[in-house]
Order: sequence, then C-alpha cells, then structure tokens
Amino acid sequence: MKQLKIICQLLLELLRELGDQNAYQRYLAIHGRKHSHEEWRRFCEEHLGKRYQRVGCC
Repeated sequence: MKQLKIICQLLLELLRELGDQNAYQRYLAIHGRKHSHEEWRRFCEEHLGKRYQRVGCC
C-alpha cells in the first residue's frame, strides 16, 4: 500500500511539472504575488513567450 501511495505522489508531481503548475508556484514565490487570473495570464505570456521566441532553424 505504501508503494502505491509513493507512485501516486510521484505521478502527481510529474503531472504538475508537465502542466507548468510547479513553475507557476515558483513564479508566484519569486515575485511575492498571490494567485489570480491576471497573474496566471502574465505568467503564461512570459513563460510561453520565452519558449516560442527561441527559433531553432531556418
């Protein structure tokens, strides 16, 4: 039973990382802000903007 709980916790952590939830929590902590729709929008614009500005070819 303990192993199942550990596996579930690891799976949840992986999903949070893949879904940018952990990055958003770090963003809030670094900037000293609280969760809001505006902060999520700001985070997404900044985070996704950096990700897609890097052009790899051509």
